[in-house]
Amino acid sequence: MIRRLGRFIIGKIFDAFYAAGFFYLVVKDTLFFIRKKQVGFRVLVMQILFTGVEALTIIAVIAIALGAVIIIQGVSLLPRFGQGDLIYTILITIITRELGPLLTAFIIIARSGTAIATELGNMVVSHEVEAYISVGINPISYLVVPRFLGVTISLLILNLYFNIFGLIGSFFVTQLVHSVPLREYFGNLLIQYTPADIFSSLIKSLVFGIIISTVATFHGFKVNYATTEIPQKVIKAVSQSFIYCFLADAVITLIYYL
Repeated sequence: MIRRLGRFIIGKIFDAFYAAGFFYLVVKDTLFFIRKKQVGFRVLVMQILFTGVEALTIIAVIAIALGAVIIIQGVSLLPRFGQGDLIYTILITIITRELGPLLTAFIIIARSGTAIATELGNMVVSHEVEAYISVGINPISYLVVPRFLGVTISLLILNLYFNIFGLIGSFFVTQLVHSVPLREYFGNLLIQYTPADIFSSLIKSLVFGIIISTVATFHGFKVNYATTEIPQKVIKAVSQSFIYCFLADAVITLIYYL
């Protein structure tokens, strides 16, 4: 029992060092990516198209629905307690600082995180990664860095897109159910909105993008021999991405309120 526990602990320590080394290589090659535009540039464009452009519809629907629900509930309930103006603070807190970045990250995990881990796992099993190495192509530079940048850039843009639809788009949908004066809504919203809210939201998106892309590519490369390993690695990538995003969100929020 003690030996098994010791092997387990040593294995986890080794995995942690391996993951740290992998992340170091990704960051190092990312810094030189601009100087090597021809390497992986097409992969970067395709990754942004898949992660960002193709997710616009679902992001818009979720943002509008979330914002509309918050506005309708807030306008209906808060005035009864004399706190009608609190709706704008709640909107900004939930959409911009908390649920906006998190929900966007979760959509990216479900779509792009799983796709990246599966794609790289299949490339390992089919020996495509070995073929790249044999002809002198660095798989980190060509396969990982474009996906790393593509997911991170897309997540930043999608988060801003979520904020626009959550704060503005949902207002116009709300008018069909509960009329709110246009000048009053946007005036109070701009008063409550601060640069710190935008900065916190962007920092979370940046961190979430780094986490999702790194975890997905890391587990994709951890596939060894058989295709049966791929679903296991994909599940690990998804679960770890969720956990790390929650932890990062808690840490950033804690720093924000210190």
